[in-house]
Amino acid sequence: MLTERIIPCLDVKGGKVVKGIHFRNLRMEGDPAKLAAIYEKQNADEIVFLDITASHERRGILLRVVQKTADTVFIPFTVGGGIRNLRDIRNVLNAGADKVSINTAAVIKPELIEEASEKFGRQCIVVAIDAKRTYARRARSPKTLVETPENRLWWEVYVEGGRVRTGLDASKWARRVEALGAGEILLTSMDCDGTQSGYDIALTRTIADATNIPIIASGGAGSPEHILEVLTKGRADAALAASIFHRSQHSIGEVKKFLRRKGICVRI
Repeated sequence: MLTERIIPCLDVKGGKVVKGIHFRNLRMEGDPAKLAAIYEKQNADEIVFLDITASHERRGILLRVVQKTADTVFIPFTVGGGIRNLRDIRNVLNAGADKVSINTAAVIKPELIEEASEKFGRQCIVVAIDAKRTYARRARSPKTLVETPENRLWWEVYVEGGRVRTGLDASKWARRVEALGAGEILLTSMDCDGTQSGYDIALTRTIADATNIPIIASGGAGSPEHILEVLTKGRADAALAASIFHRSQHSIGEVKKFLRRKGICVRI
């Protein structure tokens, strides 16, 4: 039986881990290398490192910070942010990453997914999708923003750290990136990000049902119960979380013990 994965996320800005709400109001959380080492000791299955302003600032990822963090852990390490081409992917992998996460560049140049998958192997190419709830027809009052046949709910893909909308439907985009060779999808709900009110189960389930590759759910974890829900009702293959781990609300070990008591297969 395959085990479900619990993955702490290191959102990095200026070399430091930060966390905000809805991708805004960032708060400093610590040093990425130190946090990564702590999470490995807590039995994290993987670590995700995202340089969250690299694409927007039109710069490459901070390779020295990536390498320093990679040197502290021996579990799978995924790195994203500012990756624009095959050379960037090679540099990140050479700096110690096991997988790379591509978002903005994948939307701008979808063939990069295929080229990267063929050159480096599908298993190390993760496509990140930042998605926000959208309605087919805007209601006049926010109170009436509910799904109806005339006002269909869908999720729009955003890039550049959630700053730029693309018009892409997240479900259709997920199917396309799978066809192009993505090995996994890192799916973040912009509506739930940092709220600790729970994952967007409808979004996660929609993308999981639309694809046949692993889905890493992100955005909204505030309790072990939320993680259980996204792994079961959301059909995610892994749960990514930040705030609850950075602020010691729950340890990874506590979450895994809770999940095992609920019948979820996890590595302890």
